[in-house]
Amino acid sequence: MATSMNRNRLLLILPIAGATLLFGFRAPLPPGCDADNGGLNVPAGFCASLFAEVAAPRHLAVAPNGDVFVATQARGAGSGGVIAMRDRNGDGKADTTARFGSAPGTGIALAADAIYFAPHSEVIRYRWTPGSLVPADAGTVIVRGMPTGGHTAKTIALGRAGEIYVDHGSLSNVCVVVRTARAACQMPCEELPTRAGIWRYNATRAGQSPADGERWVTGFRNGMAIAVEPTSGMLWGATHGRDALASWGFSAEDNAEKPAEEFGMLAKGSDYGWPYCYYDPITKKKVQAPEYGGDGVVQGDCATKTQPVIAFPGHWAPLQLAFNTGAGFGSGYRGGAFLAFRGSWNRAPLPQAGHRIVYIPFTNGKATGAYTTFLTGAATDIKFSGVAMQPDGRAMFVSSDQVGKVWRIIPTRGQ
Repeated sequence: MATSMNRNRLLLILPIAGATLLFGFRAPLPPGCDADNGGLNVPAGFCASLFAEVAAPRHLAVAPNGDVFVATQARGAGSGGVIAMRDRNGDGKADTTARFGSAPGTGIALAADAIYFAPHSEVIRYRWTPGSLVPADAGTVIVRGMPTGGHTAKTIALGRAGEIYVDHGSLSNVCVVVRTARAACQMPCEELPTRAGIWRYNATRAGQSPADGERWVTGFRNGMAIAVEPTSGMLWGATHGRDALASWGFSAEDNAEKPAEEFGMLAKGSDYGWPYCYYDPITKKKVQAPEYGGDGVVQGDCATKTQPVIAFPGHWAPLQLAFNTGAGFGSGYRGGAFLAFRGSWNRAPLPQAGHRIVYIPFTNGKATGAYTTFLTGAATDIKFSGVAMQPDGRAMFVSSDQVGKVWRIIPTRGQ
């Protein structure tokens, strides 16, 4: 008797008197999986469930016991803040929830004794005991007065030496005062000293301002997806590239595919070149922006700027980065990072693209330069806004603020 497995369908092939009879039936799903995978396309060997419906879920963090903490962008009375969720009976659905905080925000991170949440202009530290859905206090503002407007959402990542990294997104597209076709740009860019970079703060000291922080990386336009690689302690991240090349005579194809969404190491002092430079994923070169004398070919001093390790297609909009150190997903997904993309809105007349979660392999603490798509939406272009791993690697959680959902993805067999 021979057998073959295709997703969840088991096919039995029975030879009888020189003939073959085929009997198809659907193998039972593991506990906590939806028959339609919650509307997601997942790889063979995995299944998914709709974990919860949440208004405007953004970034996620997962505790060792599987509790999920979701930063929300929801506005209005009784909304916003952080929603904590627990699946008590293992059916893949959140059945216990709690909420704390009220301001809309994006960044969230867990430490051994604290939950960090980042509304648009602050970072709040809550005292916390693992195993609890709610913090032990009302929270302490450790950073206040961060710049808002433009790319106002803040992303956070905890380092290994008591530091916290915060993304200060740019105010503008390419440092223009008024965003019109072929608008005059500032030279030097006046917002660059306080925007378009990653700042490093003390993770426990209350009452810090941007003046107390250290500008760790500059020229990183909107680094929404940042995380510390666990083995090396190095910061990695992905940024949103600029728009509006078409207004400078670039073709529709160039306007859609360029510039790259850059992914790379965020070492101290790195300069990724915004607004003066952008990375061309076709020629694999960093070139001068047309607003600053470029023609799509000339590099100038952009050749000396920090180069990406991976150049994702234009306008895919990376939103959260999560490393996987656990064994639950198998050796093929261990040690690398998952990156959530919200996808494009401005590639027309070409089709919109990029709505997905990708996997980026790492070797010896460094990205190999390759990536593969891990999951997408089944029926529509779901805009993903968050991705996080349970520390033991037994489950992944992803979110979409577009449809107001959080999903859980688990392996269907030993990996």
